[in-house]
Amino acid sequence: MDLVNIPDLVNFFSRFGNEFAYLAVFSTLILCGFGLPIPEDISLVSGGVLAGLGYANEHVMFGVGMAGVLVGDGSVFLLGRVFGEKVLQIPFIAKFLTPERFSKVQEKFSQYGNWVVFMARFMPGLRMPIYLTAGTSDRISFFRFLLLDMFAAAISVPIWVYLGHYGAKNLDQLGILVHQGQITVFVLLGILVSGLVLYFAIKKKRSGK
Repeated sequence: MDLVNIPDLVNFFSRFGNEFAYLAVFSTLILCGFGLPIPEDISLVSGGVLAGLGYANEHVMFGVGMAGVLVGDGSVFLLGRVFGEKVLQIPFIAKFLTPERFSKVQEKFSQYGNWVVFMARFMPGLRMPIYLTAGTSDRISFFRFLLLDMFAAAISVPIWVYLGHYGAKNLDQLGILVHQGQITVFVLLGILVSGLVLYFAIKKKRSGK
């Protein structure tokens, strides 16, 4: 995460004043779900910084962050569910999800099932293609998708919002904390992926007997 983008985004959000700070963060998070070239983590951290600077309440900002993430992700899923594989023909979607990438994501669903949706929350570059592919498939219902996404968001969203609130007065220190947080998240994700790969490998071996 590039720290230089955090103060830029905070300055942008703060222009809307206290009354519309929540709406600005909420709207940005929804657009992030559709591929806006601003990392979702930066938006959440910036929302936390706004709270730390007195423009918002940190607990309300956490709720706004959760809502923005779920509405954005859910909308991407429903876009895939409504249009099916025809969604690949939409110009701005085609930039993120090529037929080859679509096939690879479908393959991951076949291997790991609904766990792919949970893990996608921690993989920024793959999040939108995976959610869109999940929507086009019949492998997962919208309710289950939202439930898995909510569980994953309940881990990531508070980390970034409250971290931003904690480091609002010292952006240099915040940069270090954010970097450490990213490393921790990726390490935990690596452990989870390794565990799932091992689990499915053992399951496949047993079923082959």
